[in-house]
Amino acid sequence: MSLFEVFDWLEQLPIGVAIRDSLWLFPVVEAGHLLGFVMLGGAVFVLDLRLLGFGLRERSIAYVERQTRPWLIAAVGVLFATGIPLFLSEAIKCYYSTAFWVKMGALGMALPFTFVFRNRLAQQESLRPANARWLGTASIAVWLTVAAAGRWIGFS
Repeated sequence: MSLFEVFDWLEQLPIGVAIRDSLWLFPVVEAGHLLGFVMLGGAVFVLDLRLLGFGLRERSIAYVERQTRPWLIAAVGVLFATGIPLFLSEAIKCYYSTAFWVKMGALGMALPFTFVFRNRLAQQESLRPANARWLGTASIAVWLTVAAAGRWIGFS
């Protein structure tokens, strides 16, 4: 089975058909997806700005990471819970969309980077300022790529 056939099959699943055929369901799910993105952006940027030395300087980086972690996890959950149905409603469009593939590639880098590297290093009380700035800059770059490519999907 080719990748195109898999995407075609996915687009025919009942949830994708229901969203595609509904006048209001796609915008409602999309609104939830955007709210999840706002939560993610807040959780990511609060810690990234602290890593860069801006804001919440009276708090340790480890403290800010602990406080933002539940919001980050919840946001990722909301994004997956809404993003998968959105994808299922237009899988063939996504198959042909360069923006979709860029977003998926960037997301494939952003999630492990955030949960395996950035958050674990941010938990270290002895994180050097130069390393903290590198982490914050890299995190902002990869998440902005995910966001920009996601927005690009709507215009492709």
